[in-house]
Amino acid sequence: MECGVGKHWTEEEVKALLSVWSEKSIRKQLRGTLRNKGIFIYIAKRLQELGVCRDWKQCRAKYKNLKYEYRTVKYAHNSGDATKTMKFFHDLDAILRYEPVLQLGAEENGRCSATEARLNASPTTDSTQGEISVSLEDDEDAPGDPLLFMSRVRPVQLGNPCLSLSPTPHDAGNPPSAVEASKTPAFIPTVANEGGKHWTVDEVRALIHIWSDKNIQQQLEGTVRNKRIFEHVAARLRKFGIVRDWKQCRTKYKNLKHEYRSVKNAQGSGSTSKSMKFFNELDAILGHSTMEQESKSDNEESGRPPEWTEAKSEKDCIEILEDEDFNNSSLAALEATQIKKETIDIDNHIPLEEARNHFKVITINDTGAGRHWSDNEVRALINIWSDEKIQQMLEGATRNKEIFEEIARRLMKRGIDRDWKQCRTKYKNLKYEYRALQKENEHLGNPRRKMRFYEEIDDILKRQPLVPSSWRYESSSLLSVSVGDVTANTGSLGIKRKTWNDEMSPVPLKKSASENTILQFQKLLTERVHTEGKKLLLERLCKQEEMQDLNRTQLYADPSAIQQVPAAAAPAAIAIAMAPAGSELKLGKKVNEGKTKEVYELPDIPGCVLMQSKDQITAGNAARKDRMEGKAAISNTTTSCVFQLLQEAGIKTAFVRKHSDTAFIAAHCEMIPIEWVCRRIATGSFLKRNPGVKEGYKFYPPKIEMFFKDDANNDPQWSEEQLIEAKFSFAGLTIGQTEVDIMARSTQAIFEILEKSWQPQNCTLVDLKIEFGVNILTKEIVLADVIDNDSWRLWPSGDRSQQKDKQSYRDLKEVTPEALQMVKRNFEWVAERVELLLKTKSQGRVVVLMGSPSDLSHCEKIKKACATFGIPCELRVTSAHKGPDETLRIKAEYEGDGIPTVFVAVAGRSNGLGPVMSGNTAYPVVNCPPLSADWGAQDVWSSLRLPSGLGCPTTLSPEGAAQFAAQIFGLNNHLVWAKLRSSMLNTWISLKQADKKLRECTL
Repeated sequence: MECGVGKHWTEEEVKALLSVWSEKSIRKQLRGTLRNKGIFIYIAKRLQELGVCRDWKQCRAKYKNLKYEYRTVKYAHNSGDATKTMKFFHDLDAILRYEPVLQLGAEENGRCSATEARLNASPTTDSTQGEISVSLEDDEDAPGDPLLFMSRVRPVQLGNPCLSLSPTPHDAGNPPSAVEASKTPAFIPTVANEGGKHWTVDEVRALIHIWSDKNIQQQLEGTVRNKRIFEHVAARLRKFGIVRDWKQCRTKYKNLKHEYRSVKNAQGSGSTSKSMKFFNELDAILGHSTMEQESKSDNEESGRPPEWTEAKSEKDCIEILEDEDFNNSSLAALEATQIKKETIDIDNHIPLEEARNHFKVITINDTGAGRHWSDNEVRALINIWSDEKIQQMLEGATRNKEIFEEIARRLMKRGIDRDWKQCRTKYKNLKYEYRALQKENEHLGNPRRKMRFYEEIDDILKRQPLVPSSWRYESSSLLSVSVGDVTANTGSLGIKRKTWNDEMSPVPLKKSASENTILQFQKLLTERVHTEGKKLLLERLCKQEEMQDLNRTQLYADPSAIQQVPAAAAPAAIAIAMAPAGSELKLGKKVNEGKTKEVYELPDIPGCVLMQSKDQITAGNAARKDRMEGKAAISNTTTSCVFQLLQEAGIKTAFVRKHSDTAFIAAHCEMIPIEWVCRRIATGSFLKRNPGVKEGYKFYPPKIEMFFKDDANNDPQWSEEQLIEAKFSFAGLTIGQTEVDIMARSTQAIFEILEKSWQPQNCTLVDLKIEFGVNILTKEIVLADVIDNDSWRLWPSGDRSQQKDKQSYRDLKEVTPEALQMVKRNFEWVAERVELLLKTKSQGRVVVLMGSPSDLSHCEKIKKACATFGIPCELRVTSAHKGPDETLRIKAEYEGDGIPTVFVAVAGRSNGLGPVMSGNTAYPVVNCPPLSADWGAQDVWSSLRLPSGLGCPTTLSPEGAAQFAAQIFGLNNHLVWAKLRSSMLNTWISLKQADKKLRECTL
């Protein structure tokens, strides 16, 4: 970990930063620059020399925060409010008060921003008109740090508006001395030093001119991995004297498209007030020309003879080489490239417009990752995707690496070299583009937009959600047979993975299933059985039932221990289990609609609703509201993972299972109109309501607050007394003191579980907002609504400046497409990492050593209790009295593999097993003797009275021994810790409810 990460800046550290910032050379380099990593690396290095240990990201974040705070105070002063102030205001005012336009001159060592260079360049001899000559002097006597360079700029003639940067060699007769170099202020060029400049009108015109090239349009159309295309665009821009890298070109291209579509949609809705520059030029490119070309290409494809197509393809290849962009100035670049003609393996009848896509310039270092998909490659992928077996395997699958490895193998047989990640990415992109197009066409009511391969994908995805009765009966039969097969062979639960040529590689099967649900499925038994289908469907059943928490007991445990589903919930549970994941559900009436989601009844699944997320982000009770494409899927992923984590820990939630990319199924609840907020760190609105408390103050235990949901009054804060006196009643349950206490205690436990889960990701959970509802079937209070990136504050490394939650949207001064993209990247960052909360890198196991096989029943109870915490448990038989050498050999066996282990010694009568193990291993040892009624009072002393130097605690309960081991592993395993914390909560709730029933005389 980098030193200083997440620490607050002390006054001495801020003063050191200001002293470096106040230097004239630093201010000039920072002014007008957006891509400034190199500058802040240098500032961090300077701070280290002053004894301040901060990395470049922290320096940049603090720099931005100080500027923002200064400008806020300055604006208040200019508005007549002299009460607002801040620390270091006068120091910052001296730095930021005046920002004059620099004149390019030799006395300033020639350094200036790119914009200033354009405005202030003067004539010179020996250079081409319209260029600025930049000399990077790299002397032997320069500083040893490879990041530091000396730079000088000589002004040259400004002959035309198109400028470029070109190196100028040193004067051979007057080489710079080391002394002169040392006097020159250090300069750190960033990666893409021209990055972040505003695009001038001439630059945008040049970009649109290149974009209007039909060949460029065809390559860009439908392409996701397009780095090579924009590198080519950047090269062509350099011919016009415009220095832009491929990332800048791609960003500007996207922004122009986004702005054009916004204006186009506004005009389509009847609004003529919205306009933009270059609208007519972009409309000529994006309006209808592409559609006409696609239609023409599709109509003529079948009529073209292969010979004519091949001739045209060869001509296109020659035209690429003769393009004016590949002139003599690019010979060095062309030497490192090769023209590659990709194999055409599906059919030989390729129209001219498609054949161009088969000729690309790629570097010799290209490994194949990120290459564009040609039309024939996409057709081959869709052809494999249309296979019913592939569709069934993909449907509802989350861990699908093996499926896409099979797809990649099939593509390889057709001569297409793509790895499984590329196949999965293209599959997702095609699905996303298809669904986005469907939504847009439905919204506009006029399907004007099209996409390549729409009909083929529509044929696959239109029928995918629907489950025909024949398939349902077939799947049910496969499931019932597979359940029978597995129950007949209870010993083989782990199935080794085989190659896909032999059979599908299944994910290890879950062990939870309800006897009632299995009987329902066995009624639908038919004769035909497919190995691939039955394993997949059995896995789906087990996952769905586990998500509903129908049964926490293993399938092959004692039948009497299997929990029974409540009678009221049984039909809904069976209906949910039978509905395939991702299938189309029949929606009933809309129950509710919020700012970011909609709730629909599900007539086919009584007692359940569908929670449908929206692509909308809001702040300040919807005072600010924007559409953010893809937010629904991101929020749905985050909510599903968080609820799955809490359910597996044992928290009662309304979540049932994820249904689609943007929706999940939940138990129907009557919502309690209270937002429960749990805070670990004081920030945000808490500081406004509690003046005098400094930001960063930590609450031990976490602070609980509640707010009544009332948008008209800005969600006022309530007390427990107000909530109790409101006498709310939901689904027949009156909210009293007991219910308020349960919700408050649950809020704290849920916060602590999520806080602990984020710690391995080096993220600080600052606060959390949740809501509860009453399940209309079970009449229980459960965690409901959603928990997504709108529900918490999340600070990576504990640093507020790196916040990844919705606060980054609230803090925006102005919402622009670029700003929304930044917010979206933050949400995607959280969605990617929230999936890691369901896993742990920590390992651990319990080894139970019994002195005699007669103690087996006692040891089985320990193993069963370990399973509830998700801890592997092994049973061994050894006697420290009769075979001490074998006991120590077994101990050495488990010490040698490096897996953290807790030993449980189970020995009756005279317990020598625990003390011997404790005296010979550094691993924890706990005694759990099986006491008998006759001699138990005497035998227990052999476990309690130990020689000095031994630390071997004793517990008489098998469940207590398992809990002791779980508490040890929970220190480093957040999943085990979450189960422990949830168990504590559920025990407390059961006692609270029992007390309530006793007081009501209904116990």
